[in-house]
Amino acid sequence: MNEVKECLRNIEQTYKIFQQQQFTFIAALEHTREEAHDKIRPVASIGQVQAYMDHHCNNTTDRRILLMFLSICSELNKLCQKLEALHPGTSATNNILEKCKLLVSPSNDLSTIRAKYPHDVVNHLSCDEAKNHYGGVVSLIPIVLDCMKAWVAHSEKLPRNFLQNVSDGSADSQKRTQQDVSAKASAPLGPRPASLTTATQTLVSYKDYSREQNNKHGKKKHLNGTGRNTWKYLNGPWKPPGKHSF
Repeated sequence: MNEVKECLRNIEQTYKIFQQQQFTFIAALEHTREEAHDKIRPVASIGQVQAYMDHHCNNTTDRRILLMFLSICSELNKLCQKLEALHPGTSATNNILEKCKLLVSPSNDLSTIRAKYPHDVVNHLSCDEAKNHYGGVVSLIPIVLDCMKAWVAHSEKLPRNFLQNVSDGSADSQKRTQQDVSAKASAPLGPRPASLTTATQTLVSYKDYSREQNNKHGKKKHLNGTGRNTWKYLNGPWKPPGKHSF
């Protein structure tokens, strides 16, 4: 929730800067609409503003302010996704979120929406501009920001364990992912290459053969020593030939 509040504050700060340049925004729309020969219909969607900037904008100042508007709309769209993932919601929060998602949709018709008090964006337009051309597009961002603030206010009234259960579920999911990664890392490797297996078997066979030869040599040496001792025991000490006493 703190991350959502921080994102919302950042968007509000950017919007305040944009709001101070509303006349520049309206002038940019005028220029691009004239370039597009589209002076009759109202500016009724985010996609329409995008098309003006992409295909009919020849002025750096106009491009900058149009891009600023589109960037704020994009950030609001991303924030909607964060809100949706934060908790399942209640009927009240879900209705608010659905309204936000609809408003920031690129193809949604904005021509009939109007920001009301305490917002004064519509009051800065002439009657013709407000009614027939720009009343909806200048009202979009403040209306969406109000809806998101209402969503946060409703969510903070939910029981603490409701949000805690969602957080615990996310933590468990992350823990399971880490365990899966650890299990894969510790899993036995596949079969060794045939060349490596053959070489290993040859080395083992050679060691077994050497060990067997050493054992035979040691056993033979032991038997030879035992034979000499037995011979000495049976025949007694050595004597020169011809001087045996019976």
